Amino acid sequence: MRVVIAGGHGKIALRLERLLSARGDAPVGLIRNPDHAADVAAAGAEPVVCDLERAGRDEVARILIGAGAVVFAAGAGPGSGAARKYTVDQGASVLLADAAERAGVPRFIQISTMGAGSPVAPGADEVWTAYIAAKTAAEDDLRSRELNWTILRPGGLTDEPGTGLVTLADPPLPKGTVSRDDVASVIAALLDTPDTRHRVLELIGGGAPVDQAIRLVLIR
Repeated sequence: MRVVIAGGHGKIALRLERLLSARGDAPVGLIRNPDHAADVAAAGAEPVVCDLERAGRDEVARILIGAGAVVFAAGAGPGSGAARKYTVDQGASVLLADAAERAGVPRFIQISTMGAGSPVAPGADEVWTAYIAAKTAAEDDLRSRELNWTILRPGGLTDEPGTGLVTLADPPLPKGTVSRDDVASVIAALLDTPDTRHRVLELIGGGAPVDQAIRLVLIR
């Protein structure tokens, strides 16, 4: 399956590209910086330069034609100001969903964050407040669409080696952390599990193998 990944040079995206390529899928990594193309190619994905802060819907839709799924793994990242939380974490997700509808891509997985959909604690700084607001707005937009979407909200992300053991459930889960390796593994499994459509799922490290964690979600 051709899977287009927005934020194709991100830490989760590169891990996901390796997983998908190794199992015979055809990942495509959307990147803003052409200098990142070699890293994306080394991960087994086709690099495509496309700046989602500047591109139009039809331009993105042309890239998505023929894809079986889209993964929104983009983010403004650490050090960015409040304004880019809205242009990337919200605006780029909305653009990608618009393009997916235009191109007839059925499956859309959005990486959000735990905390989205809830009020920000009093006294939180401006950038964190904007980040949560942007993620919440992106989720709200996606839930309004007919796409077969799944929203995944990981806890705090780490670069520790994946254990393959997670807790995946409808919100709310207690605060926790999860390795980027395990987030990528869960996304790969969700791509194979269309019955998780129209679900918002939270993810932290835990005690269940990924496949079992998804089966447990399906019976709840």
